[in-house]
Amino acid sequence: MSIAEQVRQLASQARQASFVIARLSSAVKNELLLNMASALVEGTQQLVEENAKDLEQGEAKGLSPAMLDRLMLNDTRIAAMAEGLREVAALPDPVGSVTGMWKRPNNLTVGKMRIPLGVIGIIYESRPNVTADAAALCLKAGNAVILRGGSESIHSNLAIGAILQREMEKMSIPTAALTVVPFTQREGVLELLKQDETIDLIIPRGGESLIRFVSENSKIPVIKHYKGVCHVFIDATADFAMAEKIIVNSKTQRPGVCNALETLLIHKDIAETFVPHIAGVLTALGVELRGDSCVRQFAPDAKAAKEEDWHAEYLDLILAVRVVDDLDEAVAHINRYGSLHTEAIVTADYANAQRFLREVNSSTVVVNASTRFADGNQLGLGAEIGISTTKLHSFGPMGVEDLTTQKFIVYGDGQVRS
Repeated sequence: MSIAEQVRQLASQARQASFVIARLSSAVKNELLLNMASALVEGTQQLVEENAKDLEQGEAKGLSPAMLDRLMLNDTRIAAMAEGLREVAALPDPVGSVTGMWKRPNNLTVGKMRIPLGVIGIIYESRPNVTADAAALCLKAGNAVILRGGSESIHSNLAIGAILQREMEKMSIPTAALTVVPFTQREGVLELLKQDETIDLIIPRGGESLIRFVSENSKIPVIKHYKGVCHVFIDATADFAMAEKIIVNSKTQRPGVCNALETLLIHKDIAETFVPHIAGVLTALGVELRGDSCVRQFAPDAKAAKEEDWHAEYLDLILAVRVVDDLDEAVAHINRYGSLHTEAIVTADYANAQRFLREVNSSTVVVNASTRFADGNQLGLGAEIGISTTKLHSFGPMGVEDLTTQKFIVYGDGQVRS
């Protein structure tokens, strides 16, 4: 059987399984997710061993330390995956919920009810935890899911998928509702993107080139998230200790992730004192600074920033820094160079905080906290299927409710249209 034929068969089987998943009760879905969480913890040793194969191959291919960090599984991360499944199980089930009812003049009662999307295809790179997160969210929302990870994480993804599918088998739930594509050839992705009759939505997770490739080749609607050019603006009234803590966490905790800080904006009134201070702190932590002329006046070791630095998603210990005249200039910079991902302001001025929240239209806007909170788990979604930086049909970290749509429901007592 060719790769194209295999993909068509997997998609067809997922479509049939989706009808079963859509009918499962909340209790059954929650029991399944809790069983899956326990099975992941019990399978820690197996998962670490399979992940070691991927890490070895990644090092041989010359993957960067940031990419290898995304790829790595250890006891802590596997436990976090399991906890994510438990949190999804604890969430309210959106399927079947009625979001509004109203009465028409002819006494028809009209409402809207949440229903599953159907079959969701996830195309992703590196992070094997996506396999568990995506499966949990899709199943909770009553959807079947087809997971196509990258070649760099194939051993980890297949091992996670096998553990989860065993729990489905035990409960007589069709395993085709959770399919991990077992081959990595690009032909498989191209064929997957043609299955518009059996797959309802494609969600790519990975680098900008992957997402553009998927968007350009898909016959199926795509949730896009090209890159995370995240900003922090330090207002003139900011507490320096708070600002330092937020900047360091946003930039250095995990520089290779999409919610890491990439551009720091500093109000001109505090530049003379704050720029040399934060430059010293970040340089000591191994961060390379690229600043405008004002930044370099107070931090002469910083490299000169170029135009492309304001557009850059470094995913590394590199930070672009600019001094701005005021809040207006900070917002204008974000609107010009941002990627609609995550922006933060550090300020003691309530009015400025409210203006920042209203005027910055990125998918997550933060006051006095790290950009690293732009994450489904951290925002109370249990786990996330991805982050949407397009405004249809979801914007920002996507949780279980974002994997449903709504249909109209109508109650009558014999009305006919005249």
